[in-house]
Parts: sequence; structure tokens; C-alpha cells
Amino acid sequence: MTSAETAEAAEAAESAGTVAAPGPRALAWQRRRASAARFWREYRRHRAGVVGLAALMLFALVALTAPLTVGSDVASVTDAPGQPLQSPSGHFPLGTDQFGRNLLGLVVWGSRVSLLVGLLAAVLSVAIGAVIGITAGHFRGWYATVLMRVTDWFLVMPTLVLAIALATVLSRSLGTVVLAIGVTTWPTTARLVRAQTLAVESRPYIERARALGGGHWHIMSRHVLPNVMPLILAQTTLIISSAILAEATLAFLGLGDPTVVSWGGLLQDAREAGAVSSGDWWYLVPPGIAIAVVALAFTLCGRAVESVLNPRLGVSC
Repeated sequence: MTSAETAEAAEAAESAGTVAAPGPRALAWQRRRASAARFWREYRRHRAGVVGLAALMLFALVALTAPLTVGSDVASVTDAPGQPLQSPSGHFPLGTDQFGRNLLGLVVWGSRVSLLVGLLAAVLSVAIGAVIGITAGHFRGWYATVLMRVTDWFLVMPTLVLAIALATVLSRSLGTVVLAIGVTTWPTTARLVRAQTLAVESRPYIERARALGGGHWHIMSRHVLPNVMPLILAQTTLIISSAILAEATLAFLGLGDPTVVSWGGLLQDAREAGAVSSGDWWYLVPPGIAIAVVALAFTLCGRAVESVLNPRLGVSC
């Protein structure tokens, strides 16, 4: 067949509507795009979730543009532009701290550390909980018994006390704070994921996969993980707010990294400067409001995501 005949045959096939079907990878991406569009369509119905998402996007934009808007020298003590503990004014909208630094710039710069620590600690916590929950639900027996007893021990122990103990023993750094929060907040995720794993593995197609020769890794990665991923995603958004509060608490107790600026660190500095007793409210209120708003925004987003991924909960926001 000549090239002209080939071209004519292709045109005829296109005109007849016999276009080749997309491959498996293209079909998979089509399903993902359709699923994402369906998720966003359902998510937009939750007004509180949309408000929380807008607030988080605003805080993320502020944190990402902080080097351009306030500059990295905002935390410098030697180059402080004002006098110590100046009340809010036109030049300093949120006043100054005990060293004369601009509190507005410090709150903006501190958002980078607080959000980063909260995200990393939540990811570490959920990753540990997901691994333990899936493996305990899959293998069962003595392995699951040991893991669940360890999980129960972590559940009954006060999380903040364990985090303080770890942060005290290890060196004072952001990595220590992330580790202390992550390794003490995973038990709830582990129990939820294990319960979902047991429900998934009781379905008939799991037995069919085993009969066809599917190994442990195949079943956990190809069948169990995709089914528990919505729960993991919802749990992540809910844990981030707790992680940010925990970071602020550790920093307030003086267990954070003293070389970086965070919202909890600002509250610690305000306490040391006697802002409570002297009535310097502008030193305490801005970082406290920032922590509360971000924690509330993540909670609203988490509830909306949980409602979309599991409509049987009946959560309306």
C-alpha cells in the first residue's frame, strides 16, 4: 500500500469514527482527572471547607513570599528598627517586641516555620500510623497483637508529655520538634487504618487476588492502600492542626529551636519579657490569633475532606 493510500485509509477511519482506543495509562489518567473533578465539585458544596481552604492558601502565600515582603533580616536583633515594646502605630502596625523588632514582620516570617513543622510532623505521624495500621490489619496474629499493644500504650500516655520528654533529651532543633510530634501522635491513625484494612481484606476480591498468587506486598500496595488512602488523607488534614498547636506549645515551653522565629517562639519571648503582667497585648495577640486561625482552617478542611470521601458520615459544613 502506498503512502497516499495509507493517508486515505486513515482519513476514512477518522471520518467513520473508528479512532484507536486510548491505552491503559491514558485511561488511568482520565479516571484520575474525573475523580479529582468530582472531588472538587463535592468539596465546593461545603462552605466552611471552602473558607478554610481560602485561609490556608492565604497563609501559604504569605509564608512563601515572606523573603520578598519582610526580608530575612527581620529577625535581626542588632538591626532592630524600633524601640523595645512600642505599641502599634502607623510605622509598626503590630508594635515591636522586646528588642525593637517589627512584630508584623516576625509574625509573617514565623508562619514559614510553624506551617513547615506542622506539615512535616503530620506527614511523619500519618506515615507511621498508616504503615503500622496496614501491616497489623494484613498479617494479624502475634504481630498484630504486639503492634496494637504498643499502640494502646502510646494512646494512654499523654502525647504532650512524651513530646516534651523527647524534645528535652534530644538536641534543640526543628528536626527534633518534628520527630517529637510525629512519633507521639500516630496511634489514632494506626487504629483507624487497621480497622479499615480489616474491612477491605474481608471483601471477596482480596480472596480472589490471593488465589491468583498475589503476595503480601501486592495485596497491601495494590488493593489495601488505595482503599485506605481517603482515610489517610482526611486524617492528615486533621493532624496538621494538632501538630501546629503542639509545635507552638513546645516552643512556648522553651523546647524549640531558639535560632528560628515561630509563632510559639514569639509567645515564649512575650512571656519572658513579661508582656502578660505589663499589659503589652500586641506582643501576645497576633501570634496567638495566627495559630488559632490556621488550626481552625485545617480542621474545617479536614472535616470537609472527610465528608466528601465518606458521605455516610453525614458531616455538613
